[in-house]
Amino acid sequence: MVDITPLIPGNRQLIERYGDSGFRISGVAWTTSVLVRPTQTLAWDVTRLEDLTEESLAPLLDGDVEVLLIGCGARLGMIPPKLRAAVRARGPVIDAMDTGAACRTYNVLLAEDRRVAAALIAL
Repeated sequence: MVDITPLIPGNRQLIERYGDSGFRISGVAWTTSVLVRPTQTLAWDVTRLEDLTEESLAPLLDGDVEVLLIGCGARLGMIPPKLRAAVRARGPVIDAMDTGAACRTYNVLLAEDRRVAAALIAL
């Protein structure tokens, strides 16, 4: 696992590590894909980018998120234009990247106190 721990207040969901065995987020190990918000992490049943839907992202689309990062797995994938438009209509900008880059970007935006969330497909 790669350690990517910046200095963040203790009440935030910080992505500490990611790798083939899953994620470590604020001291908790996750072996599944996850949805991460600054104050909460949830198990997520999406395992492939092709399974991504507006419904699967619903827990992150409540209007409080300004940037939604999609960790596509080991490689960058394309978000279908229709899904991208549907998410954007609900508020957040959606940005897809490989899962490692999404973890690192989430932590940077969290450190900047941005309203960020991440949907991370496990590697």
